Order: sequence, then structure tokens, then C-alpha cells
Amino acid sequence: MNVGIRNFEDRNAGVDMNESILIVDDEKEIADLIEVYLKNDGYTVYKFCNGMDALKCIEETELDLAIIDVMLPDIDGFRICRKIREKFYYPIIILTAKAEDGDKIMGLTIGADDYITKPFNPLEVTARVKTQLRRYVRYNNLAGKKAAEISEYDIRGLMINRDTHKCHLYGKELQLTPIEFGILWYLCEHQGMVVPSEELFEAVWGEKFLNNNNTVMAHIGRLREKMNESAKKPKFIVNVWGVGYTIEK
Repeated sequence: MNVGIRNFEDRNAGVDMNESILIVDDEKEIADLIEVYLKNDGYTVYKFCNGMDALKCIEETELDLAIIDVMLPDIDGFRICRKIREKFYYPIIILTAKAEDGDKIMGLTIGADDYITKPFNPLEVTARVKTQLRRYVRYNNLAGKKAAEISEYDIRGLMINRDTHKCHLYGKELQLTPIEFGILWYLCEHQGMVVPSEELFEAVWGEKFLNNNNTVMAHIGRLREKMNESAKKPKFIVNVWGVGYTIEK
């Protein structure tokens, strides 16, 4: 069941889908400014200054992306983010007035795809919206294929093949254990997304993740050694502190 996913074949065929974007921010000037820039780029905008009205719109309207402020007068933006992720998979960008990492990490952990710290340049917002929508379209195009069709990834010299269960880095074969192969495959499969340690453990090991479990970290360390990766400046497996791991696009 493709809950919350539009027909992306139409979009690829050149049909103007006129993407719909939700804005939730109690600062009217900011919400109005984002709305103007997005409408100038041809997007349909649904704008709200409180969380409850936004939740109603989420249930009743087909959306392509949401921009949500963390601090709202009735319910916080994290709750709205969680509510969206119960049913829908479209991109979420959170807005935060705090420079600390806490809000950013919390947002990414519960399902947000990106964050922007206030004050910001509205051109940056529109640029990030376009980037997230491109990724969303690409992800759903891949998801629409049969899993069997995607058996190999080639990422900047890292080639991993699920059928042969072999992995090569710059032409040299890496001798990986089944667990190490599973970790690397899962991260390649979710390239560009931050994968929490809990999710990675449960996907690869097939067991329930327990708190303070350092198993994933230990295997990532061993995998980096085999790839001659520096933990401080990795080229492939990047650690997003407090969140998880990612292979960047």
C-alpha cells in the first residue's frame, strides 16, 4: 500500500503535478515570506499558524512536503512530525530558532529529512525544498521497481553486489563477513538518509535492539578498517552523532 505517495510515473512523463507544500509557523511574517517564494516557484501552499489546524490539513490534503516550526502555540512541531510519519513518507523540513544540536537531532530521529535554523535566507528554503522533492521522486521511482531488479550499487568506487555477495572498493575485493556485508548493503540501499543504530541493528541482525548496545558501532569500526576509512574524515560511512550512520549522496 503506497500511503501518501503520488503517481510519480505521471511526473516523470512530464505532467505538471504542481506539488503541494504545508507550512506551519506561528510567526506570520516568516510563514508569509516562505509562502511568497514557494508560490513564485509554482508550488501550491497550505499555510497554518498552529498545529491543530495543520494536523487537520495533513489528514484531508494530499501533500508532497511539509515545513514545520518546532515551537508552536498549541502543540510542538515534533508531535506533528510523528503524526505525519504514522501514515506518510513525503519529506519534512523542520525550522528551529535554536542553534543547539538538540532540536536538530530530535527532528532527524523522529523522521524529519532536513532542518533549517532561523534566521534564514528564503532562497535557501526553496533550494532545500527542491532538493528534498528530487530525492523523494528518485526514492519512489526505485521503490516502485521490484527488489530483485536492484542487485548492485556503485557509489564513488564502492561496488557491492547482493547476488554475488561481493564488494569491491576501487577495484579491490573486500573480504567482508555476512554481518559487515549486511550493514554496508543496508546503508547503500538507504544512501542519503541517516539510518539510526537501532534500525540498522534490527534490519541486519533481525533482533530487537537493546539500549547501550555497542554492537553496531563495533562492526562499523571493523568495516571502516577494511575500507581503510578514517573515523574522523570518512569518505563513505559517516557517523551523525546521536542519530546514526549514513552514506552521503
